[in-house]
Amino acid sequence: MKMTGNTILITGGTSGIGRALAEAFHDRGNRVVIAGRRQSLLDEITASRPGLIGMTLDLNDPASLSQFAGDVRARFPELNVLIANAGISRAENMTADGWDVCAAQAIVETNILGVLRVTAAFLPVLQGRPDAAIMATSSNLAFVPRADFPSYCASKAFLHSWLQSLRHQLRHVPVEVLELAPPYVQTELTGEQQASDPRAVPLAAYVAEVMQLLATGDHPGGEVLVEHDRTRRWAERDGRYDAIFAAMNPR
Repeated sequence: MKMTGNTILITGGTSGIGRALAEAFHDRGNRVVIAGRRQSLLDEITASRPGLIGMTLDLNDPASLSQFAGDVRARFPELNVLIANAGISRAENMTADGWDVCAAQAIVETNILGVLRVTAAFLPVLQGRPDAAIMATSSNLAFVPRADFPSYCASKAFLHSWLQSLRHQLRHVPVEVLELAPPYVQTELTGEQQASDPRAVPLAAYVAEVMQLLATGDHPGGEVLVEHDRTRRWAERDGRYDAIFAAMNPR
C-alpha cells in the first residue's frame, strides 16, 4: 500500500482506531476524509486538525450512503483508498430471560452490511484509480471468540472470510485488499473502561505498528497482524485453540 499521496476515505473515523489511522495517514501527507454520524464530532475533529475533511454518513441508512457516495465521487474523484472501519460491539447473554436478537441485528447491520454497502458504493471508483486499496477492520476475535460477545465475534469472522473472497475475485484487478485484525486496544469500543484498561494495547502503539507493517508491505496474505495478534490468528494451526478459548472464556 502506498503511504503518501493518497486520497483516503475512512468510515468510523471519528474515534478509536479509525481516528488514529486518519491522523497517522494525514501526518504522512495524504488527503484524508473521515465519515461519521455526528456532525458535531466531525466539526470538533476537523477544527483541531486543519486539512482533515469530515463528512456525515449513516451506514445503516441507504439514502444517507447514496447521497454520501455521490458527494464523495464529485468532490474527490481521485479517491484511491477505502478503509472500512465502522463497527459496534455489544455483550449478549443468550441465557437471560427475554433475550432477543436486537443487539445481534444492530451488529450485523453495521459490522457486516455496513462494510458491504460502502465497498459496493466505492469499488467501481477504486478499480479505475492507481495504487488503489481497500482495508476493512475485522478483529483478533474473528479467530478465537469471546463467548460473551457472540455476534460481534461472528461478524468479524464473516469479514475475515468475505475479504478472502473479495481478494480472490479482484486478483486480476489492481485493487489491494487488506484485513486489519486488531487485538484488544485501548479504545471505547466496549465502553469508557476499555480506553484505560492496562490489559489493552495502547492505541498509539498499535497504530504505529500497523503503519510500519503497511509501509514495509509486511502483511502476508493481505492480513495486517501486529505481533500481539499472531497467537490467536494461528491458534488452531498450532494446536492451541482449545487452551486459548478456555483462557478467554473461563467456566
